[in-house]
Amino acid sequence: MATIEIIGIAPSTYTRVARMACEEKGVPYELKPAMPHSPEVMAIHPFGKIPVLRHGDFELCESQAIAAYIDRAFDGPALFPTAPRERALAEQWISLVNTTLDRTLVRSYLFAYFFPKTADGKPDRAAIDAVTPDLRAQIGLLDKGVAATGYLGGKAYSFADINVMPILYYLRMLPEAAAAINEARHLSAYYERNAARPAFKNTVPPPLPGQAATA
Repeated sequence: MATIEIIGIAPSTYTRVARMACEEKGVPYELKPAMPHSPEVMAIHPFGKIPVLRHGDFELCESQAIAAYIDRAFDGPALFPTAPRERALAEQWISLVNTTLDRTLVRSYLFAYFFPKTADGKPDRAAIDAVTPDLRAQIGLLDKGVAATGYLGGKAYSFADINVMPILYYLRMLPEAAAAINEARHLSAYYERNAARPAFKNTVPPPLPGQAATA
């Protein structure tokens, strides 16, 4: 059977999510580096986003769809809960992260550090200060989300958790987010526990531009 190809760049949180899904499932895969909007990516994703998947003659885009395919096509531990209510809660958290938290925590906060649009290339303090209240509120939301069971959307580790762990990885490197996570005792313990999983360790990305200066 053909090897799964995950096409994207290693520092991308969503590329890492797809890789972690393969790792957790025990499915061999190859990471093929490609930038967003590159011809190879555009041939699969209509908006040029990463990651995309190729499995033989089958092509797929969007990380949640990729994880669902991996989960259904291969044997191994389930990536999504099977009980209806737990599955619905997991999908609720996946949607919250993908539609709202990613925009605040990654596109606004992280990008203001790692990909600033300032004239001197230094972190965009105005953007960071503006988004910090929302950042703290959303970290509090995640803290509340994992408080009951230690997981998002169920009683066991699932794709809902895979989907947020790469974001927390970067947030912990930056002062405002690190302070908020340290104050969120449930989320802090959640991260430390799940960061020890082999799938997380095996997919640690190379540093982003400016990461050494902010870590």
